[in-house]
Amino acid sequence: MTMTEATGSGTGRAQGTTSTGAVNGSTVNTGVPYTVPQPPVTIDAAIWPSIATVPSSLKARVAGRAADAIFRAAVRSLPLAVRYPDGTVLGKAAAADASAGTAYPVMTINRPAAFAARLGDGGLIGLGESFMAGDWDADDLTAVMEVFAARVGTLVPEPLQKLRGLYLPRQPRRERNTERNTRSNISRHYDLSNELFASFLDSTMTYSSALFPERGNALRNVTWDGLATAQQAKIDRLLDKAGVKEGTRVLEIGTGWGELALRAAARGAMVYSVTLSSEQQELARQRVAEAGYADAVTIELKDYRAVEGEYDAVVSVEMIEAVGFQYWATYFQTIERVLAPGGKVAIQAITIAHDRLMATRTSYTWVHKYIFPGGVIPSVRAIEDITGKQTGLRVRERLAMGEHYAQTLRLWEEQFMAHADEVGAMGFDAVFQRMWLFYLCYSRAGFETGYLDVQQIVLDHAATKSAAGTAAAADAVA
Repeated sequence: MTMTEATGSGTGRAQGTTSTGAVNGSTVNTGVPYTVPQPPVTIDAAIWPSIATVPSSLKARVAGRAADAIFRAAVRSLPLAVRYPDGTVLGKAAAADASAGTAYPVMTINRPAAFAARLGDGGLIGLGESFMAGDWDADDLTAVMEVFAARVGTLVPEPLQKLRGLYLPRQPRRERNTERNTRSNISRHYDLSNELFASFLDSTMTYSSALFPERGNALRNVTWDGLATAQQAKIDRLLDKAGVKEGTRVLEIGTGWGELALRAAARGAMVYSVTLSSEQQELARQRVAEAGYADAVTIELKDYRAVEGEYDAVVSVEMIEAVGFQYWATYFQTIERVLAPGGKVAIQAITIAHDRLMATRTSYTWVHKYIFPGGVIPSVRAIEDITGKQTGLRVRERLAMGEHYAQTLRLWEEQFMAHADEVGAMGFDAVFQRMWLFYLCYSRAGFETGYLDVQQIVLDHAATKSAAGTAAAADAVA
């Protein structure tokens, strides 16, 4: 693999019991069916340079003291129990009037000085790296991250937020999603290992939000057994909205591992799918051949910008996040260029509030460094503005389904940890497993709190609706 900080060998520990945490001296059942793997005593600096060594520069020491003060002040009023080795407990759990037995999520600071130094040196990058290193722990990591996600815009005092650009890193130019860089960015995530992804994805190998039949509180109780069906329901809805049927010429931007192409081919469509992941292409082609659709589905290793031809339907599932905000217009202009008259577009996109997008779109985060280099999550407003001003496409319909993503991620998280021993045997060590767990829980917390959403968005040519209206008016006059 070729991540910024690559994996090494070693195994984590898959568990089948429920974790517990202590709050106000009592034991609280967290409901998490695994134990978080502990990092090795010695971390290989050749594999994990930022994790093996605590920042010790003058900047890190000074910023660390400031970060420690800001963090302690911020958490005092949060619904958390932040525990330190000396017995100090911060957060609402420490309040004298705290209700007896209140189950606050527990964040345990194992190495306060290292935690503060990483936080001061890298901000939220440091928060994730310090978890990877074992400077802090949480039995229910999602619950802890939800507390922070719900208040992400107010945790740091506003005057200090305005200074963030002076000391926090910005996205490196080498990770901008130019045609030269994009293949590398994609491969650093999607080419990790098909076996790794198979360890936590369902039988459809679908790596995006499912759409469950359940709603409301019942959605929180969905189980693994229903995930594959919910993934297919998500795909079928997109295909329906794009009008995919027998004879439809379909362009898929972002192949994944081939499930959407398979389901479109089963309808009698002809599918042309592009990906920049060689691992995905290999397995997707294998699945297509085994299903008997090799004549109906073509999967090529190609940048979306290089696609030619004309298609009746364009579908793209959670690929726009990897485009980069500088290229969103190019993405939609490409779709417009290849979309046949009367054709439809159906995309699924993770979204963020527009004000958060504008505040963070040039930031370099833990997710960029370790998970998705070059990625930026769009807002609905950004999609509507770009398509409205820079293309002839128009958004016709949206379905928000963020609560479904939260449960999809929960199931992935539980499955990943249940297979920790197998993941370790693949060569992904305990630091990697803590990194991947942080990624899944961090993401799930975003959807649980509404900081993130996911939308199915239907678009078509702007002229389509007006032409239909003109025809209807003519019919009425006649």
